[in-house]
Amino acid sequence: MKTGIHYFLVVTYETATAMVLKLPRYRTCNRLKSTYLRLLGAEVGNRVVLYPDLWIMPVRGLRLGDDVDLAKGVLITGRGGVSVGSRTLVGYGTRIISSNHKVSGAGTVFGSGHEHAPVTIGADVWIGAGCTILPGVSIGDRAVIAAGAVVTKDVREGEVVGGVPARLIRHQTIAPGGG
Repeated sequence: MKTGIHYFLVVTYETATAMVLKLPRYRTCNRLKSTYLRLLGAEVGNRVVLYPDLWIMPVRGLRLGDDVDLAKGVLITGRGGVSVGSRTLVGYGTRIISSNHKVSGAGTVFGSGHEHAPVTIGADVWIGAGCTILPGVSIGDRAVIAAGAVVTKDVREGEVVGGVPARLIRHQTIAPGGG
């Protein structure tokens, strides 16, 4: 049973985090946001760009590599663990979900608990705007997720996927570090 103090602390934590993450993407503000996330238990690489209006909750369990770019309005639920590889771009309004409600046979989600599963996103990945990445999904290096896709299954290295649910469009043949 959650007490009034617990509720107050949770809401205060959420409010403080939202205020910090609303800061603009100036370099100084990005350094401040990265430091704040580290203090809360996240692993954050160098030169990470965090646009305003991110929602990351909880922060513990989040790992961002170097040169990650999270666009405006990205939502990350971190309870199951979320790892984003270096040089990855995450488009506007994308949702990366590592925790979800269980659906019980009783016909109600209240009291049914939660399921947590890690989300792993490789390096050099491009996730288009408005995507949803569901719990337990792994996305390989150099993959591309088309705008609006709902990723329910693993995406292999170099694959381009899109749609609802996301399906293979083609496989890229770009060499690592290539352009």
